[in-house]
This record gives sequence, C-alpha cells and structure tokens, in this order.
Amino acid sequence: MEVYQIRVFLEVARHLSFTEASDVLNLTQPAVSAKIKSLETELGTPLFHRLGRKIQLTDVGEFLLKNGSKLIDLENDLLQEIEHIKKGKSGIIKIGCTSEIGNGWLPTKLFAYRQKYPNLQTQCNVFDSTELLYRSIVNHEIDVGFSDINFADVAEISSIAIASIRYSLFVSANHPLAPKKWLSLSDLKHHPWVLMNSEAPSRKVLESRLAEIGLSLGDFPNVETVDTSSLMRTYITQGSYLGFASNFEFQLECQAGNLVAISLQEFALSGSIFLLTTKGINEIDDLNDHKSSKSSRGAVDLTPTQKLVKLLQENQHQQVDVNNNASNASNAMHMRSPSFALRNTHSNRPETLTLSIGIQNGTIPSVTAGLIIQRLQLLSHFLPKDGRYSGIQFQIEWQNFATGSPIVTGLDSGTLNIGILGDYPLLLSALPNPETEQYNTRLVSFVSSNPDGSGNAFIVPHQSKVESIADLRGQNIAVPLRSSAHGMVMRSLKAANLLDQVELISLEHIQAMRGFNFPLHLADSYAHFAPFHDVACRCGKFRYLADGNLDILPSFYGVVVNHDLADRYPEVVIAYLQSLKAAQYWYDNTPSAPAQVAQWTRLDLDLVTEILNGSYQPEQTARFFSETVIRPDWLKLHIDHLSKIPNNENLTQINLDRWIQPEFLKQTYNT
Repeated sequence: MEVYQIRVFLEVARHLSFTEASDVLNLTQPAVSAKIKSLETELGTPLFHRLGRKIQLTDVGEFLLKNGSKLIDLENDLLQEIEHIKKGKSGIIKIGCTSEIGNGWLPTKLFAYRQKYPNLQTQCNVFDSTELLYRSIVNHEIDVGFSDINFADVAEISSIAIASIRYSLFVSANHPLAPKKWLSLSDLKHHPWVLMNSEAPSRKVLESRLAEIGLSLGDFPNVETVDTSSLMRTYITQGSYLGFASNFEFQLECQAGNLVAISLQEFALSGSIFLLTTKGINEIDDLNDHKSSKSSRGAVDLTPTQKLVKLLQENQHQQVDVNNNASNASNAMHMRSPSFALRNTHSNRPETLTLSIGIQNGTIPSVTAGLIIQRLQLLSHFLPKDGRYSGIQFQIEWQNFATGSPIVTGLDSGTLNIGILGDYPLLLSALPNPETEQYNTRLVSFVSSNPDGSGNAFIVPHQSKVESIADLRGQNIAVPLRSSAHGMVMRSLKAANLLDQVELISLEHIQAMRGFNFPLHLADSYAHFAPFHDVACRCGKFRYLADGNLDILPSFYGVVVNHDLADRYPEVVIAYLQSLKAAQYWYDNTPSAPAQVAQWTRLDLDLVTEILNGSYQPEQTARFFSETVIRPDWLKLHIDHLSKIPNNENLTQINLDRWIQPEFLKQTYNT
C-alpha cells in the first residue's frame, strides 16, 4: 500500500466523485480509477459501492477516510523533519571520543554548540580505548568521533586535525622537580612513573615517541600502570611519582596548585585532536566545497555534523589569533600523532642509515637548524618510516663545530651528509669538484637572515690605539678562516684598499678561545661572528671599531646537503627541513624558548634575544630573524664581491641555478 494511493482515495472519498477528485489531483479519471482499483486489490475488499454514476463508502472505506489522514500527516511530518535535518534546523548528533578528550576538551565545545544551535541535540559516548571508538564509527553507532590518535591509515575512516593537544610531565607541587621549566625524558629514567594502561591514548603517544628516540618503557625500571586518572593523581600527589598526560587532564589540580605541569623537550610542540567520520559520508568534504564555492547559502544549509566542524574550526582560528601574534594557522607546526594502524616499531630493521650532521651549537643565528632540533629530538620524529623506509633504522650523529670550515671539509669528503653554514663557507661548499666538475652539495634552505650585515664585526683590545679599519695598515687580524667573519674581513679590507697590507692569522686553534676569551696579544685586532665578538666586548676587554664593516652585505645561514643524500634519500632531506621549521616555530611561539637556548648555550638571555628573533617583524630589534626562503640575489652579491679578491676567483664557477634546490622546502608544505 502506497501513501499516494491513500491520498487519491481521500480525495475521492471527500468528493464521492472520481471526476472531481481527478481535477483536484490533476490526474485523468482513468488514472484515479486505476489507483483506487489497485488499493482495493491490495486490501482485498472494496472501498466504494458503485450505484450507477454515484458512489458510496463501504464500512472499510468509512474507516479509511477517518484514519487515513493520519498517515498523510505522518508523511508530512517525516518529510518536514528530514528537510530540517538536511538544513540543520534539528536532529541528534551522536558523538564518540576517548576519555581525556571527553573529560577535558569536548565539554566546552559541546556547550557552545548547543548554545548556538538549541534545536540540535547531542549524545556523547566516552570510550576507554581507541579500538572501541573505531568499532563504533565503522558500525555507524556514532556520527562523529574525536581522538588524539590519528586514523589516517584506516581505509574506512576520514580523519582531519581539528584542534591542538599538548602533553606534559605532571608532578606534585612539593616534588623536587616542580621548579623546573623544561626536562628531558632521557634524564628521567630512574624516577618512579605512573602511566595509564596500554590502551590509553596518552600511553600510546608516549610509547611512540620513545621508540622514535631509541628508548622504550623497558628503559624506565619503575613504572606503575593504572586505569583511571584519579588513581594516577593519587600516585603523583602521595607517592612522588611522575605522570604523563595531556593538558586536558588535571586542570583543576594545577589551578589549585596541587600539581605542576613541566614541559618535556621531546614534546615541545603540540599534537593534534582529530575529527573522525566514516569515509562513505562526505560531510566534511561537502563542507570544504561549500566554503570554496562562496555560495550564497548560509549556515542553514549545513548538516548538524558540518555545523559542529565549522564551529570547531572557527574556534581554532580564534585561538591562533589570540595566542600567536607572529604566525598564522597555516604555518603552525604540530607533532605527528601515532597512527591507529601503527606498525610494531620494535621490529628488527636490517638496514642502518647513518646521518652525520655538522652544526654550530655556539652560533646563535644557526641554533634552530642544529641545537634546537638536537635537544628537542625533532629529526627522529619527522624522519620517514613508511614505504621503502619501513626497513631502515636511522642513526643520527650530531657533530658540533666552532666554525664552518671543518663542516665544508666534511661535506667535501662525504663524511658529513648535512651542514649548517654561514654565508662565506656556504659558498665555499658550493664549489664544484675540480676533477669531476660536479657539485658536492645542494643548498636546500636558509636558516636565518641578517639584512644589514651586522652579524660579523671587528674588535680590538681596549688599550689598542686602533680606531678604524684604516689604522690596521701594516698590522695583523686574527679571524676564523673560511668563516662568515673571514668573508666580511676580506670584503672590508678590499673596500679600504688594505688587502695586501694586513696579515690574517687563523683563530681556530688557540686554546684561549674556550669560554669566549680572546688572547689580548695574539693579534693587533680580531674579527668574529655573533655571538663571539659580543661576548668578548661584554667581558670588558675589547671594543668595536667605529667603521667595523666597510662592505655591508646581508649575512645569512643556510642548510646544505650532500648530493648523494639529496639524490638517493630526498624524503630524509624533507624531514630535516620539517624539523627546521618545527624548531623555528617553537622558538617563535614558546615564550620560554630563548631562555632555554640561553641555558643550553650558557649565554645571557638578553644576548640571545639581541641576536636572534623569531619570524621577521617590522619593528625588528634582533640582528637575525628566522628565515627559510633562499635569497639568490644575496648569494650573487657575495659572489660578485668576493670573486674580486685574490684566491676567491673560483667562486664565479658556482652555478646558482644548479646548486639551489628549493623544491625540497616546497615539499614540506605538502606533508
């Protein structure tokens, strides 16, 4: 029995005329008769007595006339409700999430959702494990899920990052570690720990990160496992245990001063909260299409799920605007969350790939490309693990140098795969092999930029009578050879016509360089790069020359990679650049980052901030700012000036178009 048959019957019954009913229904009379005949056949009884041209209702017809309108009303109600759901005016959205998200992050979001859309109902289910959440999604028991475990590798589920989550170490307020701002997992192996059970997302996040840095929970001999956050809290407050959890746990305890959250170097960046839907339901894609089409339709066209996603995305952008005054949402860097389908990271890997990286940890303008990546263990996090890399174990060797010269040598000999260099040694690494005429390196990114060239400087002892570069005629200068300061010295002497009247002495091998102390009587004057000349002058024994840089060119630091690494393992190069961007993002957006760098380098905080800023600011006060975009025009300027100096003529052999390879950096925006 069709609803439309009932509609036709009701019109005939009201008019007791097939002809009048056909006019109202805009049907032919035979069509109306056929519908009535079909309905009578299905019911097995006549609905009308036919008396010539007149008709009368049978008892069944009378019953159907009295109650059939209820079926029409029900149809109308159903259609109206479906339209409301389609247009987002009403409905129930079933939500699933893991416990810490359900207890900490989601409640305020759902409250805001209900306030904005009071006709939409929400039903929230909290699951003890991501496995149960997964089953509920694929079985269509919930409409949308939230998890801090990524489901991107699960074929049935669509996963998009919708918010941030941060993981920290939690201790009681009276714990000896409570005053610390930053700690490393490597230094906490012998402390007692309390962790959630193996199915808890926070436990999976911790174990995944430990595997990346070559550790496991087996390296932590004193670990207690609990099933509830309240029991974890008891262990932390009463037993002096260390706890690991997200920032959504223990919020009230931290506000009350009972617990303290301490940042971990290995979790310096935020992770992501993912919104999960069944892939067969394209509501998220439809929402994106709706945005990009610039349709005149408003929010009334969105489904309840789309309205929730839109609200969360708007909230995320508002948080970025409030908390991030230097970067926008598109530049935000996050830790990669472990995958729900994560392979066994403890499997035997038959091949080892060693990465030897030459860095200058004492050189502040380059710390985001070396020291910070090293301390925060960022490279191990971003290195590829899938595809052809699933059978590779990476071994990272950080080699710290005082100057760039040995890094150039290491890249040339193949003992280094990656090097961080200032402008002059950067160009020296670009020189083609004289025998093969092949380029040993590729320039893949800048690290920091100093537009006015003030990163290098001449200094002299306070008692010296030298006041300007012109006074250096017939004297000697101690400078780290093949360094950016060396390049500045040669250009300045060339500009003053003193190249053949001043002797250069190598500063690399003197013992007194330790602790930034220059020997007063080694040379008549000195030249160095930041922060070394800064420290020497701050100690009170040296001063700057009035005209300490006659040939002012921008100075910069960059990342060069061995051609073999670039050609054979391009994904590794991309991973290094992702680590660089993550380090820059951390330095730019973490208020305590400069202080932490100052502690690592044993320099004064104000000196660190005086030398290196985060992203470029119009009111720039620091000499260098973080930068990844390569400047070919700056490189050409240096080549033009330096190639006119004896023993540097071969710099004209550098083919910038072949040496510079910005495509690696571009790939970081696609991963």
